[in-house]
Amino acid sequence: MNIAIVGASGAVGQEFLRVLDEQNFPIDSLRLFGSKRSAGQTRSFRGQDYVIEELTHDSDFSGVDIAFTSAGAGTSKEFADTITRHGTLMIDNSSAFRMDEDVPLVVPEVNGEDALIRPRNIIGNPNCTTIQMVVALKPIDNLSHIRRVHVATYQAASGAGAAAMDELRTQSAQLSNGEEPTIEKFKYQLAYNVIPHVDVFTDNGYTKEEMKMFNETRKIMHSDIRVSATCVRVPVLRAHSEAIWVETEKPLTLEEVNKAFAEAPGLVVCEEKDGDKFYPMPLDIADKDPVYVGRLRKDLCDDCGLSFWVVGDQIKKGAALNAVQIAQWLLANDPKFAK
Repeated sequence: MNIAIVGASGAVGQEFLRVLDEQNFPIDSLRLFGSKRSAGQTRSFRGQDYVIEELTHDSDFSGVDIAFTSAGAGTSKEFADTITRHGTLMIDNSSAFRMDEDVPLVVPEVNGEDALIRPRNIIGNPNCTTIQMVVALKPIDNLSHIRRVHVATYQAASGAGAAAMDELRTQSAQLSNGEEPTIEKFKYQLAYNVIPHVDVFTDNGYTKEEMKMFNETRKIMHSDIRVSATCVRVPVLRAHSEAIWVETEKPLTLEEVNKAFAEAPGLVVCEEKDGDKFYPMPLDIADKDPVYVGRLRKDLCDDCGLSFWVVGDQIKKGAALNAVQIAQWLLANDPKFAK
């Protein structure tokens, strides 16, 4: 495959390179694109150095099979036609096209077949919090339709980019030294704190991040499912956690849900370790590929309710890995990419 990465100098762009290598993705040629500021920088991939090209409207994507884009919604909207005009498939990690009716929004474990219908040669990569949640919701929904979801997220600094991760490290060091913390990437100090505010607020009191979880989940699962979310930034580097409560149409036993979890693709169940109850934590899950689930129990308030805990690496499954898995799904299922 002839591959391009747009936004190659960013945290997700760099993760694309790592994931493509780890997944042994078949690459015949690779091109890297970035802003004027990052153009001319080099990145190493499989023992070879590649120079980042400046992305302009004159950039030629002819011959590129798939372009992974992660340079922000504004860049994706501005350059979508430039990238796709010669038939290149754009797998976009931004929010630019996620809710457009003619752009599929795909998590391969849940709705891979949606990737086959892409009239604009664009596939949306969902929001990180939505991705890991729907991987866990799908096996439950297969047993009984999910009516409602309540979710509280505990989101890592990585969701705001590499600079946000650096700021968390800097703040921790400054506070340990008795210094005033540097506050630039977040509205408030993140170290030793939690901030119940991810993205901007909307008129209904929910943030855009919380509304993404409502809208994207319905689109991905082709469902009337209703999701009420509270999204919280926590002083963790790169793995998101979620406490999830679901209401199904009929009561389910823990045994059948655990079995469905265990058999679901991309999901790892954490139950016991050395004879003790065990649960996934962001410290342990950072840099791992699957979504991890634990603490499954019946909801004490609802006979049709379940509660559980989900953790996933935000930069991997929440971004770069899911996009690469979309491409892998197409290589296995779409005749256009069967070479």
